[in-house]
Parts: sequence; C-alpha cells; structure tokens
Amino acid sequence: MERPGVDMPHVEFKDQEPQAMGEHQQGQEHGEEEAGGGSASANRQLPTLEGKPVPYFSSLESSIDILKKRAQELIENINESRQKDHALMTNFRDSLKIKVTDLTEKLEERMYQVYNHHSRIIQERLQEFTQKMAKISNLETELKEVCHTVESVYKDLCVQPEVTIPEEQTYRDDEC
Repeated sequence: MERPGVDMPHVEFKDQEPQAMGEHQQGQEHGEEEAGGGSASANRQLPTLEGKPVPYFSSLESSIDILKKRAQELIENINESRQKDHALMTNFRDSLKIKVTDLTEKLEERMYQVYNHHSRIIQERLQEFTQKMAKISNLETELKEVCHTVESVYKDLCVQPEVTIPEEQTYRDDEC
C-alpha cells in the first residue's frame, strides 16, 4: 500500500521583490490609482545606496532561502519518517502473519490429536457396546428357550388325566 508523502509546493520567491515599509504603503496608493495598469512592484527596483543594493534586502532574501531549505528538509524528514513507519508496519504485518500461521498450525495439530484420542475412546466403547449387545441377544435366546421349556413342563404337569365323577353322584353321596 503506497503511503502519501508531503510535497513541497515549488514557489519562486525571487520574482517578487520585497518592499520597504514606505514603498509598501506607496505601492498600495499607486496600485489604487493605477487600477488595471499592471503591477507596481514589477516596475520598481531594489533601493540602492551609491550603486550597491541595501544589505537589508539581501539578508531578507538569504533568510527566505534558508527558510525554504529548512522547510524542504523538514518535508524530506517527514517523508523519510513515513517510509520508515511504513516499512515497520510491513515488517510487523509479515511477522504477525507468520506467528498467526504457526499458531493456527499448532492449534490444528492439537485439534487432530484430540480427535484421534476421542475416536479411540469412542471406538473402544462401541466395541464394548457391540459385544454386550451380542451377549444380550444370546441371553435373550436362552431365556426364550427356558420359557418354552417351562411352559412345556407346566403344560405337562397341568394336563393329567382327570377322573371325572359325575356331579350328581357327589351330591347324592352327601345326602346319605
């Protein structure tokens, strides 16, 4: 992701000439009088003393150059700092991705270990359950056989040849 930098607007201050306090006020007055007649400062030249420029303006011009250089240095420092921050964040993101990937792999491995452990336990219990169900089925079959045997014995015991005495005779014997 591209990070925006700070761009220094490139402004040339050399075309504009600084004005002395008195000239600035006169320029405003002439500018009002010459409305539309062009720039009053363009026709002016630096005040000179015996053919030499006034030292105040040359120091002002060098101060402006120094300020422009310092501003440019500050902007370059800001941009370098942003690039370092961007590189730091990129390294942090990459490091974090590696750590998250490692943790995810470890978690997945642990999860599969737990699944395998539980699968073994479930398999053992299912095997026990199957064996017990088979045993129950065998016992059920044996119980049915025993029930049939008991039923047969009971029927054999209950079915004896009955001596049938006529009921009329039993009443007669009682009457006697």
